[in-house]
Amino acid sequence: MADPVPHPRDAWRLFGHERAEAAFEAARARGRLHHAWLLTGTEGVGKATFAYRAARRLLGAPADDRYGVLGADPDHTVSRQIAVRSHPDLLTLERIGEDGKPRKTIPVDEARRLSEFFSKSPASAPHRVAIIDAADDLNVNAANAVLKTLEEPPPRGVLLLISHSPGRLLPTIRSRCRRLGFDALPEDEVADFVRQRTDVNPEDALRLARMAHGAPGKAWTLSATGALAMDDAARELLHDLPQVDEAMALSLADRFRGGEGAAQFALLFERLSERVHQMARRHAAEGRGGLDRWAAAWETLQRLPREVEAVNLDRADALFAALSDLRDAARA
Repeated sequence: MADPVPHPRDAWRLFGHERAEAAFEAARARGRLHHAWLLTGTEGVGKATFAYRAARRLLGAPADDRYGVLGADPDHTVSRQIAVRSHPDLLTLERIGEDGKPRKTIPVDEARRLSEFFSKSPASAPHRVAIIDAADDLNVNAANAVLKTLEEPPPRGVLLLISHSPGRLLPTIRSRCRRLGFDALPEDEVADFVRQRTDVNPEDALRLARMAHGAPGKAWTLSATGALAMDDAARELLHDLPQVDEAMALSLADRFRGGEGAAQFALLFERLSERVHQMARRHAAEGRGGLDRWAAAWETLQRLPREVEAVNLDRADALFAALSDLRDAARA
């Protein structure tokens, strides 16, 4: 049986990224801690886990070398308070609402809480810490509210902004943060990470590592959410083009219903998009024609999931629209 994928606040170890942790700890130890840190890297590479590890130390949990550079004892009072989301000096802004359901963005009312939070002195810790996971999810007004906080740095406050796509952030937000990058890890190391926590075989572990682009957390999540099956489906659909197995397509569409169906829909489009991108690159290298049609099909695969989420389009209709573009590309 595979181990469940923990929330970053419940992860006590960070796989890789010792250099990033050492850089942060050195700044903290020297008393030169910047008031805002922009944690960048691909989704699932370990940024949020780092943020909670840094928060534990900033909020007073003593160092515990058994858990790495920024490790802390899971049984310490600070660690327990963070785990149950009750520490008075930690604020987290995320897309998951209080009802446990994901929102489309982090709204401005949430971001405005930062100003009030940082206006107060720490209740029981050396610092007050806020984590934004992820800053990419801030809507326009929320981003401006965060910028206001960055322009007026709190004396004993530290803001940790997680970003998978820092280029999408306001330049003024980026310029006011110290950037700490988290690089993708080697595929073989990520595959070993996955094998230690799941029941997948070595070949599938390596597939997951490649699909996750060197992000161990994402590879683990992909394993738990059925990404291998969706990748197999994407491969079969593309292999048969310009023919489409209608029965298979209908079976996939049936899996797109409800909340769990949304995740399966996103996975299939992600895998189709990745495979089409790889196919187009091979065709270009081989000097084949029809690249414009493949580029258009790829753009459709990128666009439709956003439109489905934004205006509640039918997922089955979106799948068949994408398959139509793929068939046109294959006929070119």
